[in-house]
Amino acid sequence: MTERAYIGLGSNLADPAAQLHAALEAMAALPGSQLAGVSPFYVSDSLLPGQPRYTNAVAALDTDLAPLALLDALQAIELDQGRERLERWGPRTLDLDILLFGSQAIDVPRLQVPHYHMHARAFVLYPLADLAPDLQLPDGRLLSQMLGDCPFVGLERLPAPE
Repeated sequence: MTERAYIGLGSNLADPAAQLHAALEAMAALPGSQLAGVSPFYVSDSLLPGQPRYTNAVAALDTDLAPLALLDALQAIELDQGRERLERWGPRTLDLDILLFGSQAIDVPRLQVPHYHMHARAFVLYPLADLAPDLQLPDGRLLSQMLGDCPFVGLERLPAPE
């Protein structure tokens, strides 16, 4: 059964915008999957001081993959693009997070969906709202309500590429 998954993308190393474009191409090529939309790119401050700013986006992916199979595929894309997991919230070439997977609530050791910090991260909520402004989360919360609790601070929407 095909599900709509929303994937958060982020990079702050090695030409971040190019990293996101390459990741989107790789996601579009996943078996049983089709890229259904991509938000504009945003630039955000790092969660840790002293790091380069991040380039972020959210992609809508229609996929036949099961949640953990999708997670494995996304982690393989990260590795292909040079991701090293040296420190939590450290700089990275690419970070791909499953934010939502259909209307499912998932809580297993490797995966929590909805993503456990998305409610507090403007760099996730605003790009997600560009794709699905009327979205309702599995627990009934409305994305529009979450935006009201998460100000557009430290975030810059980039113009569309020409």
